[in-house]
Amino acid sequence: MVGTTLQTRLIILMVVSSIFLISAFTAIQLNNQLQRAAELNLYRAKLGSLITKDKIQNLFQGTGAVQAPLAIQSGTEEIFSSLLESNIIEKATLLDRNGSPLTSVGNPESALANDKTILERITQVKDKARWLFPFVDKKKKRITLFINVDNPYGYVVKLVFSLGNLQDALNEVYVPVMFTITIVVIGNVILAMLLSKALISPVKLLNQATKDIAAGDLDKKISIETKDELEELAGTFNYMTVELKKMKAKAENANPLTKLPGNIVIQEHVEERIKNNDKFVLIYCDLDNFKAFNDKYGVHAGDDAIMLTATIFKEAMEKKGKPGDFIGHEGGDDFLLLTVPERSEPIGGYVAEEFDKRVKKLYSKEDLDRGYIEGKSRETGEAVKFPIMTISLAGVTNLEKKIDSYSQLTNIAAELKKIAKKAKTGHSKLLIDRRVIDLGAEGRQQK
Repeated sequence: MVGTTLQTRLIILMVVSSIFLISAFTAIQLNNQLQRAAELNLYRAKLGSLITKDKIQNLFQGTGAVQAPLAIQSGTEEIFSSLLESNIIEKATLLDRNGSPLTSVGNPESALANDKTILERITQVKDKARWLFPFVDKKKKRITLFINVDNPYGYVVKLVFSLGNLQDALNEVYVPVMFTITIVVIGNVILAMLLSKALISPVKLLNQATKDIAAGDLDKKISIETKDELEELAGTFNYMTVELKKMKAKAENANPLTKLPGNIVIQEHVEERIKNNDKFVLIYCDLDNFKAFNDKYGVHAGDDAIMLTATIFKEAMEKKGKPGDFIGHEGGDDFLLLTVPERSEPIGGYVAEEFDKRVKKLYSKEDLDRGYIEGKSRETGEAVKFPIMTISLAGVTNLEKKIDSYSQLTNIAAELKKIAKKAKTGHSKLLIDRRVIDLGAEGRQQK
């Protein structure tokens, strides 16, 4: 199943982040507007209560005579209407001492459940300086002011102000929020285009190149010039293709039985050491009497002998060699190992001794008891007794003489192998240049 593309995920991420940022911006703006509205309404409440108190007080006092109730109600309504039109008050009601409304403007809130109780407390206050009694309802975001006006009827003025109007706040932030949304949307479109060019396009290029390489195009190269990690990734990618090509060449050149590198890779390793003037020993291996063994026991048994030799060589390199040592398999029973001069004898000794011990498992008990197998000479066809297989190792080194080429090295090795195979020790042996070292169970003898 095909998942969402990187570009789609980037757009979704940008949209979600934009919504979050716009929401946060709107919330901050709304909160600021509500606070300003609350401060303004508090100011209006203070101003409205002072003006209302003065006007109503003057109405009751008139020119010094007490006004009639109807005249008071009518005059109060005029005062309320005037203040409402001037936007000084929002809602106003004239209450009698029982809390019943006599006149009101601005669609005032319904009477509080405890208006009558509040009025009783207000009328009992003897201090003339206390004339304003505020009650804040945080839940409904409003303030109710009761104004105790000095009058013979016990009338009280009730003013109601909102502390913060959400709709007004929304109206205030609508324009900046819409402007912000527009800017953010345009910015996201531009950012998406830049990201697509700077990030997604190189990723698509790398993806296509990966498919081409998987299809076998190991000469594929990509060029990304971004001066950042993407360009570095492209360089690593190109380096990977070079290494893959080398690995493919090695795999194609590797021996199908042992999977060890073949002639081409062997030559590359040797020539690299010659070029770097490194001191080395190249140990060649040849199995003595292998053809006779293969003729009698069959190809499968011959493959077992080859695999045994490869296994022992690998063990020798791991246990006795040094990092950087190399094993190759030219084919048949011809192996070689590249190491440093000081590790050549320990490695050769391990290979020879282990081969002599393990090769016996490949023979029948009858042949082991005799110490040989019977066969025919390939040259004359005559019956011949072939001893149990041994291994001849010939080491060529540039420790005391200069070696200039791989071909020179192989020529010397061919001569040394002939000498090593002619040494009839009855055991596996190692010859480095012209020193033959018997590594059999009877001990080492230099010849």
